[in-house]
This record gives sequence, structure tokens and C-alpha cells, in this order.
Amino acid sequence: MSLVSTAWLADHLDDPNVRIVDTRWYLLDTQKGERDYFDGHIPNALYLSVDRDLSASPLPDAKTGRHPLPSPEAFAETMARAGVSNTTHVVAYDDAGGGNAARVWWLLRYFSSGTALGHENASLLDGGLNQWLAEERALSTHVPTFPRAQFHARPNPNMFVTKQYMIEHTHDPRTLILDARAPERYRGETEPVDARAGHIPGAKNAPWSENLRSAQDFRFQDANALRARFDALGANGAAEIVAYCGSGINAAAELFALELAGYKNTLLYAASFSEWSRDATLLIVTGAEPF
Repeated sequence: MSLVSTAWLADHLDDPNVRIVDTRWYLLDTQKGERDYFDGHIPNALYLSVDRDLSASPLPDAKTGRHPLPSPEAFAETMARAGVSNTTHVVAYDDAGGGNAARVWWLLRYFSSGTALGHENASLLDGGLNQWLAEERALSTHVPTFPRAQFHARPNPNMFVTKQYMIEHTHDPRTLILDARAPERYRGETEPVDARAGHIPGAKNAPWSENLRSAQDFRFQDANALRARFDALGANGAAEIVAYCGSGINAAAELFALELAGYKNTLLYAASFSEWSRDATLLIVTGAEPF
């Protein structure tokens, strides 16, 4: 199951085969998520940092983007330290409707090619910490420890695409490119962190946050509503659907919503706009239209 409810998680807090992962992280204050975790988190949750645990360090020339995919060895070590084996059920959450937590879901699938861990054993908490608190469920400041596990990381290179792929497919009518960032960043009206403002040619704006029920209810829309949303963007006629964002984190939440909608032909542009915008030879489009 890709989504679990707060009620389900409350019943499984002490399940030895469940690991709960807090992934709170903020673009303009990258340490705040960990500070907030220590102030209070869902009981038995561990903290994994988007920067430290779920990404490799970016190269100085930023050719890999701001959040490169971790190596198999590094990810396997992170999972082993967290007590996660290839059969552990991991439930990830944040306080942003899954925008960061989906990185865990995607990485577990990416590194679990040919293993038991996959769709059934990697989940997001529907509504995240916000829903948990709305239901007045308790938090904890205790930092749990679990026995070290053995995790075998087998990456699946067919799950992501490179800058060269994007260059070759910006005008391919069979490829739907979705920019998961906020509309103002897509249009190029503001850019808080990357080299240039705007979007990749041919991309349609599909803010990942619009996959949620509302600005107050961070649970995902149902499958039919999500399917209608993506079909309106052209998903039902696409051979492949590629999602990107600033650095490949929030785009995983777009892929998660596409999965809920029933789409399997999805790919992540892992380096995302942080890589594209730093290449001065590549065109960037501003405004509300793809081209």
C-alpha cells in the first residue's frame, strides 16, 4: 500500500517490521526540519535529512544538481543504520503533504530493483504530520534506536532521466514533461535558489501541492480526481511522463500522485532545474506557456 492513514500508523507504532521516517526539510532553512524533529515527532520515528541521508553531496560545478541521487553504498548504509532491511515496511512523513517524504518512497523503489521491497513496503503517511496533529495524536521527543539491518541496494537506472534525455525530448509530442514547482517559479517571476528563472522548454506546470485536497487538508485527492487532473495535462496520451522540480525532491511527490492515479510510465529528471538552469547553453522559457 502506497498510502497509510494516521489510524493505521497509530495501530502500528510498535510493529517491529515498521520503520517510521520523519523527513521535514525547508528550502531556505535546511536545518530547521531536524530541529523540529527533536522538539517533537511521531512516536518511534527516525529522522532522515534530505541533504545528508537522502542525497549525495553536489559537485562544485553543480552539474549533478543540488540533490544528486545517493550512491547504492551510501543509501544501503543509511537504511542499515535506520534498521531497514529489504522487507521492512517504511512509512515516511513530513509537514508538507509528502513533498519531501516522497523522496524516501522513490529511493526505496529505485534501489530495490529485483528485491521484495517496493510498492507494497514503501508508504507515505496520508496528510503527514499535519493530519496527525489535527487528530490530536501525541508526539514524542524520544529518539528511538533499532538494531542494525542489512539492506541490499540495487539501483534501477530506467527510473530516471538525464539532462541529455531532456534535451532530446523537449519537443517530443509523446513525452509529457511536468514541472512540479509553484506557478511563480515556473513562470520565472521568482527564483529563490537556482541560477536562472523560468522553466524547461515544453514543460507544463503541475504544482505538486495541487495533488492534495486543499491548502488546509494535506491528504491526497482520490485516484479519480488525480487521474482527471493529469489527463487534463495530457497524461493519457503520453508514452512517457517526466517530472522535475528544483532539485528532484518535490518531483517525487508528483510521481507518487501519478502512481495513485494509475500511471506507471513515469520518470524522474533527477537533477531537475538546478542542473538545467546552470547550463548557459540551454534555453529557459518564462511565462505561463510551455514554449
